[in-house]
Amino acid sequence: MYFKHVRQPSAINHQLSPVNILCCILMLLFSLAGRAQAPKDSCTLEISLLTCAPGTDLYSLFGHTAIRVRDQRRGMDVVYNYGMFDDSDPLFYFHFTNGIMVYALGAETFGDFMSEYEYDHRGVTAQMLDLTCEQKENLYEALRQNTTEENRFYNYQFYADNCTTRAGKMIAAHSQPLKIENILPTPPPTYRQMIHIYLDRQQQYWSEFGIDMLLGSNLDKKPNNEQAIYFLPDYLMNGFDHARTRKGPLVIKKETLLQFPEIRTGSVWFTPALLFGFLIVLSILLALKRKGQAQKALQIFDIILFGLLALLGLIMLYVWLFRVDEVCRNNINIFWAVPTHILAVFFMRKNPAWLQYYFLITALLSSVLLAGFIWWPQQMNAAVAVLLMLIIFRSVHQFLKLRNAKNHPLPPAKARI
Repeated sequence: MYFKHVRQPSAINHQLSPVNILCCILMLLFSLAGRAQAPKDSCTLEISLLTCAPGTDLYSLFGHTAIRVRDQRRGMDVVYNYGMFDDSDPLFYFHFTNGIMVYALGAETFGDFMSEYEYDHRGVTAQMLDLTCEQKENLYEALRQNTTEENRFYNYQFYADNCTTRAGKMIAAHSQPLKIENILPTPPPTYRQMIHIYLDRQQQYWSEFGIDMLLGSNLDKKPNNEQAIYFLPDYLMNGFDHARTRKGPLVIKKETLLQFPEIRTGSVWFTPALLFGFLIVLSILLALKRKGQAQKALQIFDIILFGLLALLGLIMLYVWLFRVDEVCRNNINIFWAVPTHILAVFFMRKNPAWLQYYFLITALLSSVLLAGFIWWPQQMNAAVAVLLMLIIFRSVHQFLKLRNAKNHPLPPAKARI
């Protein structure tokens, strides 16, 4: 049998020395401090910024931003997404043209969100944010309030109020004091140059041509650091990587949740510049042939060319005057896509006297645009330089043809008996 020996306390153990008293006080203070910090350590909310890679659709060419709220204790994992819109609306494209784009904040499970991006082969990067428990709870409550029917809708604006703007400023508002270092190079890029990086990387040359054609000189402003960060998803991610709060770095963990090869849907063989260059060669070959069929084909060519230019000009004029935002205003492109070309097309078969001077003015105006191509306050698409050459050539040819017809009119046709 085993017996445990127990020592009897001696009299000296009942006497507390000053050292023992001091140790007891320190132990009590550490215990109270630990209890005071317990609620902070017990906060299980995790807030992350999700940055999604660009897609193939026009609205997804620049990527996407969302906010993930996770709480394992509550069994919650939700993604808040400011990029929801209803393209089934029969007036969607009409509203889109007029700059009335109603977007909304939506909430979905993290699993559903990731499944969509995995299906589209688009990468997702997560940045876990180092916020206090109070900041996390307040941010979560603000997101919940913003998903209510009366708060979830907002009027989307391309570079001033988009899904990245909303998500970034929502986090910034609940991370104060927040200081973000400058992430822009010297000299800083314009809004147009920032989006060109995405479009060129994806070989989206036709999309780039269309955007450059419709969006005016306001897109050539240089944003400051804050405006750039809240404009595009990658800039927001980079900005948060260089952000600090009172606690320290804003981002405490960064991981790639999905990774795929970069999507390139465009073509380097069929670009606007190559198409316009081909049309120049084709029109030269037709002009060299003096036969009637070639000249008729060239006349049809000019009717289609100037008709399309007039149509583009009318679209530019419409969005300049009637869009509610400013992105399409002050558009220099309207000086080569002139709406009045529709009159020239209408009278091209009748050959009135004024038409030759109209084409002369068109050739001169296009020449001025081409001569000052790189100095205009609006950065025009590189393909426009080739298009201007085509317009100059066809305008000069029409001017010479009309002047020659005026100086050497055809004899009247003899009546048949």
